[in-house]
Amino acid sequence: MFELFVGIIALAAFLSYLNAKFLRLPETIGVMILSIVVSLLFAASYFIDKSYFHEVTDFARSIDFKTILFDFLLGVLLFAGAIHVNLKGLLKEKTPVLIYATIGVIASTFIIGSAFFFLASALGLEISYLYSLVFGALISPTDPVAVLALLKKAGAPKHMEIKIVGESLFNDGVGIVVFLSILSLATMMHEFEFTHIAAEFSKEAGGGFLLGFIFGYIGKLCVKSVAKEPVIAVHISLAIVLGGYVLSNLLHVSGAIAMVIAGLIIGNGLHSKDVTENLRNHMNIFWKVLDEVFNAVLFVLIGIVMITLDFNLTHLILGILSIFIVLFARYITIIISNVLLKKSDKANKKETLILTWAGLRGGISIALALSLPEGDVKDIIVYATYVIVVFSIIAQGLSIEKLVTKLLTKN
Repeated sequence: MFELFVGIIALAAFLSYLNAKFLRLPETIGVMILSIVVSLLFAASYFIDKSYFHEVTDFARSIDFKTILFDFLLGVLLFAGAIHVNLKGLLKEKTPVLIYATIGVIASTFIIGSAFFFLASALGLEISYLYSLVFGALISPTDPVAVLALLKKAGAPKHMEIKIVGESLFNDGVGIVVFLSILSLATMMHEFEFTHIAAEFSKEAGGGFLLGFIFGYIGKLCVKSVAKEPVIAVHISLAIVLGGYVLSNLLHVSGAIAMVIAGLIIGNGLHSKDVTENLRNHMNIFWKVLDEVFNAVLFVLIGIVMITLDFNLTHLILGILSIFIVLFARYITIIISNVLLKKSDKANKKETLILTWAGLRGGISIALALSLPEGDVKDIIVYATYVIVVFSIIAQGLSIEKLVTKLLTKN
């Protein structure tokens, strides 16, 4: 596993270099495009040397995407994202963020799941309604990492940027909890019970919030107490992320939510008068580097997954049509969320379009899909998930800047 991870990091570094020198696209988008190109080149080897092709695909399938993401990358990425968020700004937008990340994810799960079920049935594919809801849950969390820099460049309003970032930080945890709850029903063949999902959600989300608050508060105090030793402060923050995520798994609470809360609290503590500029710089630079390196690794992994997919025209058609389902569900859930918000927090028509198009899907969705039990249903869901993720990152990611510029400058 260690040698494999080193190889993936090396490949990510090489592709990042090629993107910086030649493509000059946003790093995560450029890296993923290049990794897909690499995958296609390997796929082309089928026509030259079939034995080599099968060796490559077997190797790709041996990569435990779920373990790499959930046991290592996810906690670091969520903490790194949260530590740079302006907590005061987030608190101002707390109501829309929480509604988007909870009601929005749950509504999206049922809208996407229901439409996916009927669409798959129309195409002659056998998938139960519960497994369709599982798909709805895993594809609902958004991942704006590829568009944040573009939103800033396009001059998107700060409140919109905070809504998108805040929502993504929390809906990862919420989406995972909903996914696991519905999957347990689907695999245990129990009758559908809202009380079961509510109980699981409360335990995972509530426990994750509490654990994150405890670790965040302790981390904040520890960092302040070693204000003159920035390297030790960085070390403490890393220990909190790695140790806290492992502990959350042992306690069966949401490590994703725990790391978001811990990151927000520790990040807010860095603005204290007791914290030196030197310590603040060390913390910001360290977590920014980890964030960018591991995001590059994540998008390389997304590209590599392509090698593991066997071509199936029906599955491809389902995936393409599901793109429209996901975009429609995103648009509808924002409208539903607006109904629950006071007038000053509602997104206007232009903001609704931007929030819809900026709702990219990423590695978490693919990892959740790959974690499903082996079988025909998993193949259907993985295929559809991959098509949606690739489309959202490339098509939506590369066009969001123009959309924001056009809508916000239009009279």
